[in-house]
Amino acid sequence: MSIRLNQAQPYALGLFRIVVGFLFACHGAASLFGVLGGSMGGGTVPTGTWPGWYAAVIQLVGGTLVALGLGTRAAALISSGSMAYAYFKVHQPASLFPLQNGGEASAVFCWAFLLLVFTGSGALALDRFFSARGGPEGEDRPAHEKAPAVSV
Repeated sequence: MSIRLNQAQPYALGLFRIVVGFLFACHGAASLFGVLGGSMGGGTVPTGTWPGWYAAVIQLVGGTLVALGLGTRAAALISSGSMAYAYFKVHQPASLFPLQNGGEASAVFCWAFLLLVFTGSGALALDRFFSARGGPEGEDRPAHEKAPAVSV
């Protein structure tokens, strides 16, 4: 049973990456364009306002890149950092615990993206397509997935 689960791991990780990236991008699109229910205030975030507009751009671009599996580790690192900032600067001053301060989404996104920084993109990622077509070998793959070095 464990062997079958291990074989499915890259696909489960890929689906996790796609869902988390898509949901994050939806938050950015809602804040920037008022789509998908609009931003929390009912409209869009004014262009250039700190930190809301920049956070929304990171959400839209970072979420899209993560969902596609393109530059996954870098996009996930920036996205994770933006959510850590959101939690500690926006939510945590109101209360220590996420259930009390409304910061559950920020905390979960922060840790989910940090996980992707260390695991890589999993299966179904554009990173793998481009690395298989002549890019550096296994650039975004964890060490255990890279081809073993052959010495003569």
